[in-house]
Amino acid sequence: MAETGTDAPKLRERAYAAFTNRLLAREIVPGQFVSQRELVEITGLPLGAIRELVPRLEAEGLIVTIPQRGMQVAHVDLSLIRNAFQFRLMMEREAVEVFVREAPDAEIERLLEAHERIIKDAKKKITPDVIRRAQLADWDMHDTIVDFLGNEIVSSAYRVNSIKIRLIRQAEVRLDPSRVETVMREHLGIVRSMAARDIEGARNALGAHIQDAKNRAMGLSP
Repeated sequence: MAETGTDAPKLRERAYAAFTNRLLAREIVPGQFVSQRELVEITGLPLGAIRELVPRLEAEGLIVTIPQRGMQVAHVDLSLIRNAFQFRLMMEREAVEVFVREAPDAEIERLLEAHERIIKDAKKKITPDVIRRAQLADWDMHDTIVDFLGNEIVSSAYRVNSIKIRLIRQAEVRLDPSRVETVMREHLGIVRSMAARDIEGARNALGAHIQDAKNRAMGLSP
C-alpha cells in the first residue's frame, strides 16, 4: 500500500526511532556496514521509509557513505569522543545558567527528591530497580536542563549528540552498580547548587561531572 501524505512523516519518524533504538540496543553496532535492504529487515519498515531515513542519518553523523563499500554506522574513535563531549559541555553549561535563573522551585525540588531517594535506597542495596531508576534520573536531569530552554533546534541537536555519547560508552547505557551512588551524588551536588540559585556553582559542578564522564570514555579514569 502506498503511503499517504499524512502517513509519510509518521513512517519516517518510526524508521528513525527503530534505527536509533536498535543502535542503542547493539543490534546495530558502531563501524558496521549496512545496506538499505538490511535496514528494512532490521527495522521492519518499508524501503521507501529507509530511503528517506538515510539522508537524515548522514546529516546527523550517525552513518557515513563509503564509496564502493556502502553505508557505515558511526565509528567510535577519539575524535568522536572529543567532539561529542565538547558539544555536550558547551550546551549544558549554557543551558544550566538559564535553568538556575528561571526554573520553578517545584521543578528543582523534583530533581532533588528523586536523587536523594535513589541515594538512600542505594545505601541499603544496589538492586536492578535502583540501577534502572538511577539511569532514568541521570538522563532526566540532563534532558530537563536542556529542554527548559524551550528551543526545539537545541533539544533536537542535543538528542542526536546523546545517541553518540551512549554509543561511545555502551557499557554505561546502564550505570555500573559500583558507580550508582557516585554519579547520583555528583548530580545531587549540581541540583543543590540549582536550589541555591548558584549559577557558577552549578556550572562548575556540571562541568566537572561531564569532564569525568569524558575521562572515563577515553580510559583516563576508572
